Amino acid sequence: LQDEETRKDYDYMLDHPEEYYRHYYHYYSRRLAPKVDVRIVILVTVCAISMFQFFSWWSSYNEAINYLATVPKYRIQATEIARQQGLLNKTKEKGKNRRSKEEIREEEEEIIKDIIKNKIDIKGGYQKPKIYDILLFQILLAPFYLCKYVVWYCWWIYCFTIKGQEYGVEEKLYIIRRYMKMSQSQFDSLEDHQRETFLERQLWIRENYEVYKREQEEELKKKMAMDPRWKRYRRWMKNEGPGRLTFIDD
Repeated sequence: LQDEETRKDYDYMLDHPEEYYRHYYHYYSRRLAPKVDVRIVILVTVCAISMFQFFSWWSSYNEAINYLATVPKYRIQATEIARQQGLLNKTKEKGKNRRSKEEIREEEEEIIKDIIKNKIDIKGGYQKPKIYDILLFQILLAPFYLCKYVVWYCWWIYCFTIKGQEYGVEEKLYIIRRYMKMSQSQFDSLEDHQRETFLERQLWIRENYEVYKREQEEELKKKMAMDPRWKRYRRWMKNEGPGRLTFIDD
């Protein structure tokens, strides 16, 4: 009876002995309650999720590098850069340092991948992972991000709502991205000419964006109508359907 709550329950039991089941429940709920601090459980869970995120992103990034190393356009450029820097000549040493063709090929492959990593800026879901993007740091930096957003929002209202300034390029792209309901990484993964097209068509203006959106929907419908797989699917839906059952008598 060293615990204050336990003493209160005990005194209550002495005063109300008829509430047997209530005393029984409180006694075993305290005895069987976990002794681990909830804060430790939350911290361990967040750390585990963060580690999984980081290694998963690294795996996706390496997959993107391996794929780009097989694309002729990037592979030829990387090989040419390696030759200019004299990196490929070092792999073909003779004499005592002579290596097998397999070892030389593996080293050349690593050199090409390293050049691709340094020369190509991969954006979107396959970009190089940053430690500040994992859940643990996002939680720790949440107050900073919140203050930063409040300051930015006040600046936006002051410049473009109160003073009526014209939008810059970054502000226009931000509005277009919000209209398209895309995340920053998704928008960054778009080609440069696509963003230039958005600016040329002035898609930060709502009316222009609605026209562009309808055009894209019509174009998608035409592509789907011409796609043989989509035609087969529509024919199957018309003739069979997903919920039709056919019973065949033996």
